[in-house]
This record gives sequence, C-alpha cells and structure tokens, in this order.
Amino acid sequence: MTQPMPTIPATPDQTVAPTAEQTAWLKGLIRNVPDFPQPGILFRDITPLLRDAAALRFVIDTLANRYRGAGLDQIVGIESRGFIFGAPLAYALGVGFTLVRKQGKLPAEVMSVEYSLEYGTNILEIHKDAFQLGQRALIVDDLLATGGTTAATMQLVTALGAQVAGLAFIVELAALGGRAHLAGPDIFSLLTY
Repeated sequence: MTQPMPTIPATPDQTVAPTAEQTAWLKGLIRNVPDFPQPGILFRDITPLLRDAAALRFVIDTLANRYRGAGLDQIVGIESRGFIFGAPLAYALGVGFTLVRKQGKLPAEVMSVEYSLEYGTNILEIHKDAFQLGQRALIVDDLLATGGTTAATMQLVTALGAQVAGLAFIVELAALGGRAHLAGPDIFSLLTY
C-alpha cells in the first residue's frame, strides 16, 4: 500500500526544498540494487518511485516550482531516465524539450562527444539544430554520480551556442564527487546519498 504524500508548499519559489519527512518518503521509494550493472556498483533504482503516482507528481511539481520564472527556453533530457523527468517538466514550464541520446539514435545531423562513465566509456549525441543561439537550457537527469555524462551534455549544449542555466537531478551520490566536476551552473539535487 502506498504511503500518503507529504505536503509541499504550492508557492512557485526557487527556495522550496523537500522537508525531512518528504525526503524520507521519496528515499523509501528508491530501491538499492547491489552489483548492478557490474560487481561493486550499488544501483539506485527509481522505478518504484515512478510507479507511485503521488511521488512522480511531487518530483515534477517540486522541479517546476524551483525553475518557474528562471527564464528557461529548453529542458535537455539525458537518455534515458532524463527523458522521464525532463519532458513533463518542460510541459509544466511551457518550454521546449531537447533529447541527448546515445550514439546512432537520432535521425538528423548530430554533434557527438565521447565521455567516461564510472564503468566504461560512451558517446552522446544531440541534433545540431537543437537550439537557437543564446537559449537558456536546464539539463535534467535522474542521477548525478561522477558527473561524466552531465559534463559531456554540457559540452554539447554550449558547443551549439546555448547557455547551461542549471542542472537538476533526482538523486545525487555525493561520495562520487560529480558536483566538483560541473563548475559553473546552479546544481540542484532533490535527494542526496
């Protein structure tokens, strides 16, 4: 049975942060999966949170309250869980949504960047026509770990002439130090481990 949703102020105020009760509620909906995707990794699985309608609404409403009035033009979602949070956030804020995908998934002309993960390397791509010059973009993903994926996304966004106005995550793994590699924009994490 789902626990009732703790209340959050409805005021669109960038200083609104979850209370201790709300944080405990959300963390209770995140499953720990040891040794995934490889031995030694503790994976924070957000799928139980996504199944809970009240929790999903709470997350999107909290992000929308924080970024309403921030002068954003685009939300950038990082494949694939960044899409889950980024698209409804873009809708709530009345701005566009841009995809950053793994190599070979976008159909038109792309810009690419290779980056390191905590367990390998990968290539991210974005459509070359994703932004108009000077647009302000908020990058959204489910998790901040070492910061490699986000840093690569920032590189793509700025190379196309847009400004990274902020970074938003549902979960931050503070011990991995990703925040230290992302100097510049405002960084917001809903939950920190």
